[in-house]
Amino acid sequence: MNVIKECALHEPCAYISGNSQSIHYKIIQECTTSECEALILRGWRRFGSMYFRPICSECRACESLKIDVVNYHFSKSERRIFRKNSHLTTIVRHPTLTYDHLSLFDSYHRYKHDTRNWDAPKTDPKNYYASFVQGHGEFGYEILYFDQNKLIAVDLVDILNEGISSLYCYYDPEYASQSLGRYTLLEQIALAQRLGLKWIYLGYYVEECQSLSYKAAYQPSFKLQGRPEEDEHAIWT
Repeated sequence: MNVIKECALHEPCAYISGNSQSIHYKIIQECTTSECEALILRGWRRFGSMYFRPICSECRACESLKIDVVNYHFSKSERRIFRKNSHLTTIVRHPTLTYDHLSLFDSYHRYKHDTRNWDAPKTDPKNYYASFVQGHGEFGYEILYFDQNKLIAVDLVDILNEGISSLYCYYDPEYASQSLGRYTLLEQIALAQRLGLKWIYLGYYVEECQSLSYKAAYQPSFKLQGRPEEDEHAIWT
């Protein structure tokens, strides 16, 4: 692991309005699969070459969750979502950047701006590359979903030694009735089961944040205890 920069920033909270947050950042070159998973197990997240985790002194609202894939059973409603999207085709490959990626990304964030009041700055190739393509190493992948020849969803994941880390997903708002957000996560679980992996690392659950509170619905799951350092054992309960 080659850490080229490390810092902590204090800024307005991205998840709870009115709060502030303190985030520990690492910029890492040439991170191996095992090194990446060691960080994920200790509550870090990855965007591009940047790894980060909250270190807020007075708040523990961000809780790292992972789904127990081995003991996960799809419900009747989840099986209906599989059937509803059975006509879609997928491509799994290391992350790329195309005009279709940028167009879909912007459409999704305009939709979330209208429905959830998200910020919706227009992305550019440089920012997208830094966030979703750079730093993927041997473990970073994108799962592309197509309706015939039309790209309708992009799901970014890290496929690690014991589980899949769910990074980011965006989809065509015209297909909102297809439950693509849920479908892509269910497909991650199915993929992990086929690969014999144990976990889906879901990232942060924040009860007060509508965009993150849905994660509690995927059971059974485990929660990380505290904020273990890299030389400390990570305990999930």
